[in-house]
Amino acid sequence: MNDNKKIQIEEWNNKYRNADLIYLLNELCEMYPNKIVFTTSFNIEDQVITHFIATHHYPIEIITIDTGRLFQETYTTWSKTEKRYSIKIIPYFPDYKDVEKLILDQGVNGFYESIKNRKDCCFVRKIKPLKRSLENKKVWITGLRSEHSEYRKNFHLFEWDDTYQVIKFNPLIHWTKEEVIDFIHKNNIPYNTLFDKGYVSIGCAPCTRPIKEGDPWRAGRWWWENFDEGKKECGLHLK
Repeated sequence: MNDNKKIQIEEWNNKYRNADLIYLLNELCEMYPNKIVFTTSFNIEDQVITHFIATHHYPIEIITIDTGRLFQETYTTWSKTEKRYSIKIIPYFPDYKDVEKLILDQGVNGFYESIKNRKDCCFVRKIKPLKRSLENKKVWITGLRSEHSEYRKNFHLFEWDDTYQVIKFNPLIHWTKEEVIDFIHKNNIPYNTLFDKGYVSIGCAPCTRPIKEGDPWRAGRWWWENFDEGKKECGLHLK
């Protein structure tokens, strides 16, 4: 991060510490018109952000990365969301040649065999499409919350993402699970029904399972891997 960008991010985190989401979205849209993208995976946090963007008609591109291995319930949520808000969510898919090579190299379920294989799969199916979606953008909005993991406790409202050269805006970073759920129900927002079955962090179907009460939020992701849950990241949000 260059010094100017570092100073800007620090100033924003101090200036906007207590600002509400509508005010922040208004400010960003004024500063970066048509240069903002929001990536949704249709988890409950993402649905809250989509609600704000869609109901206020912000000029923010809403995209999703379709890895090709999502739950049917995720597609149902996608469809319901578009109908509820009369919007189109733009899909980004992995390159078919990358997927073909990945499966030839490691097998159709090779991601279960090693952390390297799993990360290679995430890279092909998620990270490369994300990179395309962020081209020529200035701000990337995410649904990250500090309660998700020990690792994510280190995130702020605003971050500078060196990998993608964008400002990362995490509007719900300080929201609690209870606040998110309450907002969903009060505003009758469609959400993934897998959440009610214990799937609190929903990714690809082969890589996600429900958690038990008391488990960390992301314990159901890549559940076969034996390492600290605080490091359970696909690579999209690594600092």
